[in-house]
Amino acid sequence: MSTNESIIKRGLEEIITEERLNSLLKKDGCLKAYIGVEPSGLFTIGWMIWARKFKDLVDSGVESILLQATWHAWINDKLGGSMENIRLCALYIEHCLEALGIPENSYQTVYADELVYSKDYWSLVLKIAKALTLNRVKRALTIMGRRSDEAAMDFSKLIYPCMQVADIFYLDLDLCLGGMDQRRAHVLAIETADKLNRKKPVALHTPILIGLAGLGRMEGNVKGEMLYEFKMSKSKPETALFIHDEEDEIEKKIMKAYCPARMVENNPVLEICRLILFPEPGFELKIERETCHGGDIEVKSYRELEDFYFKGELHPLDLKRAVSVALNERLKPVRKYFDHVTEAYELYSKLKNLTITR
Repeated sequence: MSTNESIIKRGLEEIITEERLNSLLKKDGCLKAYIGVEPSGLFTIGWMIWARKFKDLVDSGVESILLQATWHAWINDKLGGSMENIRLCALYIEHCLEALGIPENSYQTVYADELVYSKDYWSLVLKIAKALTLNRVKRALTIMGRRSDEAAMDFSKLIYPCMQVADIFYLDLDLCLGGMDQRRAHVLAIETADKLNRKKPVALHTPILIGLAGLGRMEGNVKGEMLYEFKMSKSKPETALFIHDEEDEIEKKIMKAYCPARMVENNPVLEICRLILFPEPGFELKIERETCHGGDIEVKSYRELEDFYFKGELHPLDLKRAVSVALNERLKPVRKYFDHVTEAYELYSKLKNLTITR
C-alpha cells in the first residue's frame, strides 16, 4: 500500500467500495473529493473527525472541496432559518478549519448558493428525483438528523436528499467524504449514477462520536449509521464539547459524562480517546494516580487503554481527569487562534448567542 493510499484509508468506518477506491488510486490524474457541511452552529469536537480526514485528503494531493451547504441548512431550519446567520456560520467554519491546521488556500470552497442559481443544477435535481421512489427518498431523511415519519415536516425536506445527490454529480466528484450519518445520501448517488450516466462516486465514511450522555437506555452494541440519534450534537450543548470551550468547561462536562467502570462499548469518554486523541501522531495518554492506586502510567495505544479499562485496572475518575487534560492540550491552538484573529472571535461571539436547532 502506498503512503497516500494508507493516508486516504486510515480512520474510516467504511469505504463504499474499497475495490473501486483501489481502482481509482491506480489511475493517473488528480482525484476530486468533497465534504458537504451544513453551517448550523458551533463546531463540536465530533466534527474534528471529518476535519482530520479532510486534511488527509488535502495532504494526499486530492483536489478537495468544502461545500458550504447553506441552502441545505436553510431547508433544514438551522439557525432559525436565517440565511444571514447561516452564511456567517459558514465563514466561522472556515476559521475553525484554519485553527485546526487546514489552511483556507489548501482546498476549494464552494457555496450552495453557486449551485442553486444554476438551471443545470435544478434539472439534475429533477432527474434524480425521477430516478427515485418516494419511499426511498423518505428513508434517506436521516442524513438531515430527522426521522422519515416526522409529522410537521414541510415538503422542502423531501427535496434535500435529491439536492445532496445533485451536489455530488454537479461537482463531478470521485470521492464523497462524510460521517456515517451521511451514508444513505451517498448510497443514493452510487445507485443512481448509472441511470443518469454520471460518475459513480466512492463514499468515505468517518465514525460518529456519541454525546457525553451515551446511549441512554439503549441496550446492546449500536454501531454505524444507527448512532446518528446519539451523536454529539450542538443542539444538546450540555452533552457536547466544542472546540473553543474553556478548559474548566471541558473538565466539568467530561467529569459529568456517562462512563461506567469496565464498559468499553459506546463509552463516550473512551470514544473521545479512540476517535479524537489517539489518531494524533505520537499521542500517549498520561494518567496520573496516587501510588496506592497504581501510580502514574502512560498509555501508548487505544487498544492498550481499552484493555486496561475493561479489566478494571483504571478507575473512571482517573480516566476522565486524564482525558480532560489531554483534550484541553489538543484544543490550545484553537483557543489561541480565536483569541488572536478578530473576525473569527466576532463570528464565534455572534453564533454562540443564537438558538441552535436540531
